[in-house]
Amino acid sequence: MIGHLAYAAGSPCPTFVLDAARLPREDTALLGHLTEARRYLTSAGGAHVLKIALVEPSAHPMFDLDYRFVQALPGAPDLFDLRGSCGHSVLAAVVAAARCGMLPRLVPGARVRVRVRNNGDSVVCEVDRVERDAVGFTVTFVQPRPVPFTDLLPTGQARTVLEANGQRVEVSLVSSANTYAFVDARSLRVSDQSALFAADGELLQRLEALRGAAARRLGWPTGGAFPKIAAVLPGEDGGVAARALTVPGWHPTIALTGAVCLGTAARIPGTVPWRITREAEAGDGLLDITTPGGRAAVTAVVSLPGTDDGDGALLWSSVARKRVTFQGSFALAPLSHLQFEEVAQCLALSGAI
Repeated sequence: MIGHLAYAAGSPCPTFVLDAARLPREDTALLGHLTEARRYLTSAGGAHVLKIALVEPSAHPMFDLDYRFVQALPGAPDLFDLRGSCGHSVLAAVVAAARCGMLPRLVPGARVRVRVRNNGDSVVCEVDRVERDAVGFTVTFVQPRPVPFTDLLPTGQARTVLEANGQRVEVSLVSSANTYAFVDARSLRVSDQSALFAADGELLQRLEALRGAAARRLGWPTGGAFPKIAAVLPGEDGGVAARALTVPGWHPTIALTGAVCLGTAARIPGTVPWRITREAEAGDGLLDITTPGGRAAVTAVVSLPGTDDGDGALLWSSVARKRVTFQGSFALAPLSHLQFEEVAQCLALSGAI
């Protein structure tokens, strides 16, 4: 079996892309195969690769590619979370699928329609530019029909109070692309953007405790990767400043799905991000998101309360200027010494060794 590595700029690690048609469909057998694949990667210096994408041509006439995300968890090669998705990995999967012949050659203007099997999302990846080993995209999360704001709030409320480490903190739990808990960083005694980006262990631990409380509130396992969590406040140059967690530790920027979810949350009246964007006078159009690793911009198009969609609904959301670099392909098993060297060369491109 052939594995592929591709890296979406802003992601904490490359994505390991595999052909879903060559793997078992049943979860127990599938995870057994993925455990062995992780052992191969670890042997070649790729223990940091914690994102796995399973792809195949879609049988659905509205889609080009079926995609399933698997979040590998640190600690042991057999630890995984199958609950959520990853936008950066969707793009990595598209690039790898085109390289191995599942999709036509990518050219500017091409649109690849991806069905996310984890959560039913429809993602359109539009090619903006093509370089020798890299592709630029605009990514749009398309809703087949307007999604009422109430369906995007897992607790049914714009704000929910969680208790963690003996303290009660208000968060907004929002589910768009992935489920996130958004907290105003100032409620955690972080005063501004500079302090947010400089904070380290104490804030990370507080956010992780809140994330665990959010998981319990949703009835999800606390040891998994979902829900995600991000601290937000008004940005120094307008828009919103955000700092998010990933697996493990701080995210270098913000997940693509995190940008989508934050942009959506900012349009839902009463949420923490909605209040912060009003304070920052960020408006209702393109939302600029500043992170420690750079800037992102997201557009969430909604119908507002009082329209035909009642209390408001999400129509679609889009993130531009995403870049993916293809890092190589290699045979998984049996792995010869030469193949291990090939894997190690691919992983070296991502700075692991």
